[in-house]
Amino acid sequence: MSSAFKPRHGKLIEPDSHVQGFRKARDARRTELAEDYVELISDLIADSGEARQTDIARRLGVAQPTVAKMLKRLAEEGLIVKRPYRGISMTEAGERLAAESRRRHRLVEACLRKLGVSAETARLDAEGIEHHVSGETLAAFERFLDDG
Repeated sequence: MSSAFKPRHGKLIEPDSHVQGFRKARDARRTELAEDYVELISDLIADSGEARQTDIARRLGVAQPTVAKMLKRLAEEGLIVKRPYRGISMTEAGERLAAESRRRHRLVEACLRKLGVSAETARLDAEGIEHHVSGETLAAFERFLDDG
């Protein structure tokens, strides 16, 4: 293993840096579900013209009450509109969030593929990484992909 990748035993990073890293991870976890939901809702609408609670639950592998709770949150945040006995529609803010999440996912997945990761693994890994990667890192990924 290269010395650049060896752990630095006994050397903790500065507390402010530690806080910053944990804060970034907590913030990403808070928005991760919302991003996944709006991206899926947008994709379902684009594919079949509608997004139904049952379809969302099935595709995410969660119970319908879980979906109902998240849809309520997304509506309160102004990302979707949910009307009784009708499908879910996206707001402009929701569409922007879905598009940004989709762009990050595709960029991370393409970068992993260029590194030699299999298509399936890259798709699965990108699903988690996309929510935690910074704008600076995304820009570096874009340069990396453009250079090759």
